Amino acid sequence: MLKKLREAVLQANLALPRQGLVKYTWGNASARDAESGLVVIKPSGVSYEGMQAEDMVVCDLTGKVVKGRWRPSSDTPTHLALYREFPDIGGIVHTHSPEATAWAQAGLDIPLYGTTHADYFFGPVPCARGLTQEEIAGEYELNTGLVMIETLRQRGLNPAHVPAMLCLSHGSFAWGKDVEEAVFHAGVLEEVARIARLTRLVNPQAHAAADAIRDRHFFRKHGENAYYGQGEAN
Repeated sequence: MLKKLREAVLQANLALPRQGLVKYTWGNASARDAESGLVVIKPSGVSYEGMQAEDMVVCDLTGKVVKGRWRPSSDTPTHLALYREFPDIGGIVHTHSPEATAWAQAGLDIPLYGTTHADYFFGPVPCARGLTQEEIAGEYELNTGLVMIETLRQRGLNPAHVPAMLCLSHGSFAWGKDVEEAVFHAGVLEEVARIARLTRLVNPQAHAAADAIRDRHFFRKHGENAYYGQGEAN
C-alpha cells in the first residue's frame, strides 16, 4: 500500500538529520496521498538508523492506522489538522532545529529582513500563540495544529505563501506541495532564522525589508508571472 509514498516519506525523514535539522528522534515528516487522502508518517520514537520504508505508518485523516506495525508519530494529530484544513498541503515536516526553535522559544516572528527570506516567505514567519492550560491538558497535539490554523486565519495568511510556522515554546512546522518540498522549506526556515538572528546581532535596530523588495523577490519565483529559473521545457 502506497509503496512509493512510503519510500518518499522515509527519504524525507532521513534527510532531516543529514541536513542538521533533527537530532536523535526530534522530528518527523509526513505526506498525504492526493488520490486516497491517506497520510504516511514516521513511527513514534523510532531511531532513524536502520529505518525502512515499511516502517512508515499509513493512517487516514481521522488518525486510524490502516497499514503499519508501529504507532504513528505522537505529532500525527498536528499533521492531520493541517491536512484537513488545507487540502493543497501534500507534505509536512516538524523539527526542533536550533535556529528556528530559538525564535519559537523567544515567542517572536522571524522578520523579513532581506531577499533570502523574501524568496520563499511572503512576510515574517509567524509564531503562533501559546496554548492555554486547558489546551495543553486536553488534546495537546491536535490543539497545536489548531493554534497554527488559527494564526494563519487570523492574520489572513496563505499557507502556500508562508510555508512554515513557529510554535511558542516548542519548535517549527514546515509544509509544501509534497514531502520533498516540505523538507526544503524546513531547511530554508532554519537558514533564514539564522540570518535574522545574525542581523539583529549586527544591528538590533535593523528594519524589515521594504514591501517592494518582498513583492519582487517572492513573485519572481512564485505565481503565474514567475520568471526565475528555466521553467518548463517547450
